Amino acid sequence: MYFDGSLMKTGAGIGLVFISPLGVRMRYAIRLHFPASNNAAEYEALVNGLHITIELGIKRLDVRGDSRLIIDQVMKESSCHDPKMDAYCKAVRRLEEKFDGLELNHVLRKYNEATNALTKMASERATVPPDVFISDLYKPSVDYKDDGGSEKPASEPCPDSNDSTDQELEAMDIEPEPPASDDSPDWRYPLLQRLVDGTLPPDQAEARRVARRAKTFALLDGEMYKRSTSGILMRCIPRQEGIKLL
Repeated sequence: MYFDGSLMKTGAGIGLVFISPLGVRMRYAIRLHFPASNNAAEYEALVNGLHITIELGIKRLDVRGDSRLIIDQVMKESSCHDPKMDAYCKAVRRLEEKFDGLELNHVLRKYNEATNALTKMASERATVPPDVFISDLYKPSVDYKDDGGSEKPASEPCPDSNDSTDQELEAMDIEPEPPASDDSPDWRYPLLQRLVDGTLPPDQAEARRVARRAKTFALLDGEMYKRSTSGILMRCIPRQEGIKLL
């Protein structure tokens, strides 16, 4: 499933493209009739796409989107400080329970052009082709506590604006999630346990999440690396000195 969402002067909209193992495609364009930022529109696309696949009885799904922020928040590689984004993120994680296998991967925008075209149609309220499912959404998919503050754009931990430079490197350092408080375990420990001896958390939902995330990491010479979609290995370094992975 490819997903995309955007906000334009004419309104907000989302696009979805589903591709079956046999190559059959289904395209959806959904018009949003409520205030939504670009990030909220991206999350609406993801949440609504998951709902559609659940209704179709799909149990295994490869999800791809060009918003690295959304992917990283769902995969716990970036924190959700905004209450609306946190509500969306939790909604996605609840929907994970409906699948036997669910993977989320970031792709460059050039590989998401078909979905982007659907998003543009929905946002511009344009006429869509007869082979595209079109619908309208009049309220957000999640409830969240609004303290009256405006939504602030969160910074992306690994921006993809410099992909041509990244591809020239074999490995690079990244700073993933901010360090946890002193009484909370480091987010890397469950992944390390999975990579070292196959150990998973006792909670079933968390175990599935860790097992899925561990597939994108590797241990080299005692250091933890994350594989990007282009195959580049990025070393996970702590933001605070003194934290050791092994």
